[in-house]
Amino acid sequence: MPGLSRFVLLTAMAIEMTTTRTPLRERLVIGNWKMHGNLADNAKLLAALRPATTATTSAQLAVCVPFPYLAQAAEALKGSSVSWGAQDISVQKQGAFTGEVSASMLKDFGCTWALVGHSERRSMHAETDQLVADKAQAALAAGLIPVVCVGESLAERDAGQAISVIQRQLAPVLALGAEAVNKLVVAYEPVWAIGTGRTATPEQAQEVHAAIRAALQAIGAGNVQILYGGSVKAANAASLFSMPDIDGALVGGAALVADEFLAIAA
Repeated sequence: MPGLSRFVLLTAMAIEMTTTRTPLRERLVIGNWKMHGNLADNAKLLAALRPATTATTSAQLAVCVPFPYLAQAAEALKGSSVSWGAQDISVQKQGAFTGEVSASMLKDFGCTWALVGHSERRSMHAETDQLVADKAQAALAAGLIPVVCVGESLAERDAGQAISVIQRQLAPVLALGAEAVNKLVVAYEPVWAIGTGRTATPEQAQEVHAAIRAALQAIGAGNVQILYGGSVKAANAASLFSMPDIDGALVGGAALVADEFLAIAA
């Protein structure tokens, strides 16, 4: 496949050329609460996160909460340096789409971020690569920052297909063009390392991040932040973040424990 050969070549070039992180890319740590939370527990967690600043955490800090709790997050974090967002977004602007939540609705709650294409949405809700790109475009059109999630399954990794899977998932997103892509964030989340306690080694994660960076560079978007997601904890965050193309994390379970989440960001 000519496209894949070019992608592999660009990956090799990126690995060879990139030895240190560019100062243009700020650290970013986003907590994905998934379907967890209640008003009482959320209040304690948000209160603990509110005082965090980039001076104390060395990173931008954000949380993506379930739709019913967006108002609570907005009220609790208003005026703080911690931003908030949603875990999904509809491609539709309005209409008879029961259960969907539009970009304009998210903007009403002061959201900054919208996760798109999380592996659980892809696998449980049959979201296609093109739908993920369409959701990213809908978010951008409303002034939200989409966090585009990509990642391979264990079977795909064992078959040596990790890079080709990432290439396929990114293709319709990259087709949006450099102007659009420069306004989004990419999150690499190996499916086999989500909620399993298994984590890609820093070197394994860096290999894929470098490949993603090469694809972004090829369209003029090389400084887009690329996050790692997959059983990130305080114990492994420093080693992951030491890699030149890992700009932060998309954190799942550990984001529900304030001390652990803040330690990751620090």
